[in-house]
Amino acid sequence: MNLKIPYNKPYLTGKETKYIRKAIKAGKISGNGKYTALCHTFFKKRFGFPDVLLTTSCTHALEMAAILIDIKPGDEVIMPSYTFVSTANAFILRGAKIVFADSTEFHPNMATEGLEELITEKTRAIVPVHYAGMACDMGEIMRIANKHNLFVVEDAAQAIDSYYMGKPLGSFGHLSAFSFHETKNINAGEGGMLVINDGQFKKRAEIIWEKGTNRAEFFRGEVNKYGWVDLGSSWLPSEVTAAFLYAQLNCLDDIQSRRKEHWDLYYKELRELESKYDIKLPKIPKDATNNGHIFYLILSNAEQRNKLIKVLKDNGVLSVFHYLSLHNSPYYKDKHDGRPLPWSDYYSDCLVRLPLYYELKSSEIKKITRIIREFFEK
Repeated sequence: MNLKIPYNKPYLTGKETKYIRKAIKAGKISGNGKYTALCHTFFKKRFGFPDVLLTTSCTHALEMAAILIDIKPGDEVIMPSYTFVSTANAFILRGAKIVFADSTEFHPNMATEGLEELITEKTRAIVPVHYAGMACDMGEIMRIANKHNLFVVEDAAQAIDSYYMGKPLGSFGHLSAFSFHETKNINAGEGGMLVINDGQFKKRAEIIWEKGTNRAEFFRGEVNKYGWVDLGSSWLPSEVTAAFLYAQLNCLDDIQSRRKEHWDLYYKELRELESKYDIKLPKIPKDATNNGHIFYLILSNAEQRNKLIKVLKDNGVLSVFHYLSLHNSPYYKDKHDGRPLPWSDYYSDCLVRLPLYYELKSSEIKKITRIIREFFEK
């Protein structure tokens, strides 16, 4: 099948190769150079993040967070079941037990109702995931975490340039992680970032990032030699990756504007279906903004969802479903405590994501929405 409209197409601003050539010409393409610093400065100035570190992936940023909050075997970490496996793996690698929370009735984000009941004396952290770049109820999550002296690590993989109560996502938790995978609004092919909002983690984060050494301090002239002072790994990206990312960041406003226009057109074209058929459109949570990362539909059941995916594919359009509930996964189902998580399973069965990328044309969105309307009318 020749798919004329893919689900995703990474956007190139045109400046990526220019900056990459400059990085190569400067003679330093390993990590933590000029373009890494430029990216760090951008995020601190634009969003007010106290400290940031580019990483090779969002997964690695989450792994760094797990080390920084000192997760040990037997510790419990609360997170939604409806998320990508990296959210859980980062903490399982440190020996944690994952306690899965359900989604809300109105949005795939983690529900705060009943969240406090999941806390035990072994709980160390809560990891909210901002699905589709829309905020979890961070006010309630932070209230619960502060009450029980827990760390909060925001999985903000999809949440670039999105806000809750006027504050950027990624600025609420003690730590947060972003993704720059090619499927994200701002991409570097692969890449991520750790945001450090709690100053107690600043020095150690840099050491962990630099393979457990104080190498960064040495190159800044703060120490006269460097050595192995902590555990760590090679989690900083090359200057090639950072240069690519910096080109994208220069066009952030343009990219965001275009994606939100696409999202709004989808909503306008499909909103009448919600009142006619058993279908739901995305809901933007209270006090949250929309960054145009994902446009999804929620159908009545898995069979209907799969039929729509097939019809779209037969017409040259690739649409995809998203996460399978982690509490039901082959790896973790025997480790889960047995609680049913019906809303997580509901989204696993019924949610379908539609194509959304910078170069998507309005005419293509109208074609997609016409196919969807005809599907329901038949």
